[in-house]
Amino acid sequence: MTSTELSIHTPPAPQTPGAARLAASRQPRPRGNHLVLGNSRLARILALTVLCVLALAWLLPMLWAMLTAFKSEQDASDADHWVWPHHGWTLKGFSTVWERGDLPLWMLNSFLIAAAVTVMTVLVSAMAGYAFSRTLFAGRRVFFALTVAAVLVPPQILIVPWFRQMLSLHLLDTYAAVILPQTVAPVMVFILKKHFDSLPRELEEAARIDGAGHWRIFWSVLLPLSRPMLAAVAIFVFIGAWNNFLWPFVSTSDPALMTLPVGITSVKDAYGIQYAQTMASAVLAALPLVLVFLFFQRQIVKSVATTGLGGQ
Repeated sequence: MTSTELSIHTPPAPQTPGAARLAASRQPRPRGNHLVLGNSRLARILALTVLCVLALAWLLPMLWAMLTAFKSEQDASDADHWVWPHHGWTLKGFSTVWERGDLPLWMLNSFLIAAAVTVMTVLVSAMAGYAFSRTLFAGRRVFFALTVAAVLVPPQILIVPWFRQMLSLHLLDTYAAVILPQTVAPVMVFILKKHFDSLPRELEEAARIDGAGHWRIFWSVLLPLSRPMLAAVAIFVFIGAWNNFLWPFVSTSDPALMTLPVGITSVKDAYGIQYAQTMASAVLAALPLVLVFLFFQRQIVKSVATTGLGGQ
């Protein structure tokens, strides 16, 4: 047997654990979707410190609102005791807002309107995004360009045209007047169109071989694959509809149709600016949104991770 054959069949020499770790550290690490903060420990500490400072700066107004909501009106306006109240903590601000306003009705109206706007917006935006992504029709590029251009139009500019349109349709002071104008969301159409573009077309071709049409493909093939993105879009639309103040304030004058932002503003205007009551109202208005985000935050993260927005 030659020396070449001996070298081929000779087993490699065993490595010690220290040598194995040294060889692994010398190999190039894959640079995928991981956030690179530097190889040194100091760089990571500095990066985490900056993130903690930014998080505290973002949480400070929320903390101030929570502290003010549990104070009396006298302590809320006392700059010397802005952290710990001189007269102790109290729930008087919450009880006063609950007694002076019709919070259960306002929350119910806000929930009904926000839920209706969310369902209609997601359905209309998904169908429009599918049409722009998977179908060919005359003027497709022009209509999509107009949709993208509509993203740049502030909603405040459309208040007067919306009001005149609802007035001509005799829909003022109705739920329809509050809901219908909010269902047009060009930015959601753009997001869903880009999402449908990222889905593999082989699934659509297989469904067409089985005899499926556009509606069947849209409803049974693409929508089940788009659940994380649809959930994220629904959450953002729901939050926007819940916090919307200007259009519900303009389109309705019936107290029975007031949403939570409009109702809280009417209480503040009627009884003057009370800081503790104002912060208590803000906390009560934000509490449902916090619960929605806590329940569906995984869907938001998953939608970002599966649509290329996370660097994939």
